Amino acid sequence: MISSSNLFHKTHYEILGVKEDANLEEVRKAYRSAILCFHPDKQQRASETSNAECLTENKFLEIQRAWETVSNPRSRALYDAELLTLRQDASIAEDVSLEDLTVPDSGDIIELSYPCRCGDYYFIDSFELADTGCSISRDGDTVSLRTSKSFPTSIVLPCGSCSLKVRLLINGDTRLHIDDHL
Repeated sequence: MISSSNLFHKTHYEILGVKEDANLEEVRKAYRSAILCFHPDKQQRASETSNAECLTENKFLEIQRAWETVSNPRSRALYDAELLTLRQDASIAEDVSLEDLTVPDSGDIIELSYPCRCGDYYFIDSFELADTGCSISRDGDTVSLRTSKSFPTSIVLPCGSCSLKVRLLINGDTRLHIDDHL
């Protein structure tokens, strides 16, 4: 994922569900599978367009744009160079792991935080983690995070106040204790 101000953007590779070093055949296979799932003709049509259908159509368009970029060797090389530049330009204050984050007792949405040196916090919630392929479950005072990917991933998190960012490293299954004092 690439962070731009306070927004997270999936890369074309994440949209297609392939590694960045995937060959064209792997990309083509992932594209065909994804496009079949989200093609508007495959979806049941109601008389009115529902919110879920809009999301499906948006996902279809994301998949199509990703394929158009990654399937062409010239556009893929340009895109890869752009990704590299974005990653290098991000002013990362430090790398943190999931174990470094605190989990306040906040109810249904699980929100993880890490203190910034400016006094504010870096935040990520269960929905954003789910977008990275991380499943989250709560059992009493413990939160379990499991990654579906076999390879480590990272997310750049912006501070809520200043321009600093941290890179959150997600390596595998993690258990965090909920802090009742926050």
